[in-house]
Amino acid sequence: MSDGSLGDETADPLVEALGCDSDTSSASRERDRRAAVTGHDGAGRTVADGGKTVSEFERMADVSMTDRERRRQWLDEAVLAPARIVWEDWRARAGLLVVVTYLLLGTVGPLLVSEPRPNQGPLLVGAFRTLDYPLGTTASGTSILSQLVHATPSMLVMITAGAVFTVVLGTAIGTLAGYKGGQIDSALMTVTDIMMTVPGLPLTIVLATALQIKGSPAVIGVLITINAWAGLARAIRSQVLTIRDDEYVEASRIMGMSTPTIVAGDIIPNLMPYITMNFVQQARAVIFGSVGLYFLGVLPYNNVNWGVMMNAAVNRAGATSSPSAFHWLLMPMLTIIVLALGLTLLAQGADRIFNPRVRARHAKSVASDGDAANSGEI
Repeated sequence: MSDGSLGDETADPLVEALGCDSDTSSASRERDRRAAVTGHDGAGRTVADGGKTVSEFERMADVSMTDRERRRQWLDEAVLAPARIVWEDWRARAGLLVVVTYLLLGTVGPLLVSEPRPNQGPLLVGAFRTLDYPLGTTASGTSILSQLVHATPSMLVMITAGAVFTVVLGTAIGTLAGYKGGQIDSALMTVTDIMMTVPGLPLTIVLATALQIKGSPAVIGVLITINAWAGLARAIRSQVLTIRDDEYVEASRIMGMSTPTIVAGDIIPNLMPYITMNFVQQARAVIFGSVGLYFLGVLPYNNVNWGVMMNAAVNRAGATSSPSAFHWLLMPMLTIIVLALGLTLLAQGADRIFNPRVRARHAKSVASDGDAANSGEI
């Protein structure tokens, strides 16, 4: 055996060892690099301090838990926080109680209380005299409670139709005019100004007479608020002119978001307190307007209505001067006043829902709860 062959045989194991160490070091460095990026090594173990072995199933469970927490957070911010705000305000609680009572009166009440008809009981029984007729009877022996209950469903339909019509149309026109500007703004505001100059009550009377309204509650509700949207549209436009130049609206515009997305996500939420108050204002206007038109005889008497009851109490029994018939006039008046007051109280309490500071104070943070739990574990 020569010296050259001996040198080769002696060098091979060393070279192989050095090469193996080099490969091992390279593999180790590669694992460290991947671990620094992903937080896990090749075997699926967490490499952070205090880590533990995490399987693929456990990682999927972590993702599922995150989705569940996200849903919990959305539920808390969108539903539970507003409910807490409403419940903590006595005005909102009282208004909500009144509104729910009237909703039940208009939906469940007609199923439980018999329809009003003449000669249901004795004539002109006073209120709170007997359990059979707790609110008394009319000059024809009709139960006043039956009349009030069966007049409520049509009144609720009128209120909803009139208020929704006014708020939706006024908000849409005002927002479009304020955000777009230019010729669109000029055209829409011209129409709005024309509608604002037309007196509402005479217009309603003329339309009711010309169209010969047959008593559809929804049509009557829209008719009463036929030009009420104009004032709301102009007020909304003024608000939008201020909001559209804010930084967050400009950022959304630069990001390429569509106009409907910007309006619905950035502008309308800032207008909700004003829109809510106007909704209640128009609801009250429908209540008083419909009762007044029925009382004056402008609208037909083919529907049971609180205004019709008041008209009959005054003209048939002289309720304004006869103590024995005064309850016939008083009961529908109290029904109207309580409903209007309940709507006002609910709107005043609900106004706090749209205050970001109040919502943040009442919203529970799921993330902070998780951080607190993690700190407790540590």
